[in-house]
Amino acid sequence: MALWFECKVKYERMMDNGMMKKVNEPYLVDALTFTEAEARIIEELKPRISGDYSVASEKKTKISEVFFNENGDRWYLVKVNMITYDERSDKEKKTMQQMLVQAVDIEDALDKFKEGMKGTMSDMEIAAVSETLIMDVFPIDLSADK
Repeated sequence: MALWFECKVKYERMMDNGMMKKVNEPYLVDALTFTEAEARIIEELKPRISGDYSVASEKKTKISEVFFNENGDRWYLVKVNMITYDERSDKEKKTMQQMLVQAVDIEDALDKFKEGMKGTMSDMEIAAVSETLIMDVFPIDLSADK
């Protein structure tokens, strides 16, 4: 299971009108430690950002899964209640999970989430779907090790 860190990066971005604007943008990176997360985000953004930039903050997220979609240009957070039955107390138990979906819009995010969860044996209910400010997501490339 991946451990996702949200890293906010400060830099100056060229706007459509040609003006430079200071921005502080969030990115998601798969890493084992804060140190690795910072090293990975610097490595990933080095070819994409010209000029000075800095990693302003890093924090662990509670994202349990990420669904990629090459047609999507936005990231949506889907909060899901996984429903289990506790035989001891004879009650239903809901466990909240957060998943990230790359999609075109909120309807597409919901469709891609449902498609990604097909075949899951657990009962679940979708609690919320919302657009995030995340600019990009960088998973660990396991093919690079081979």
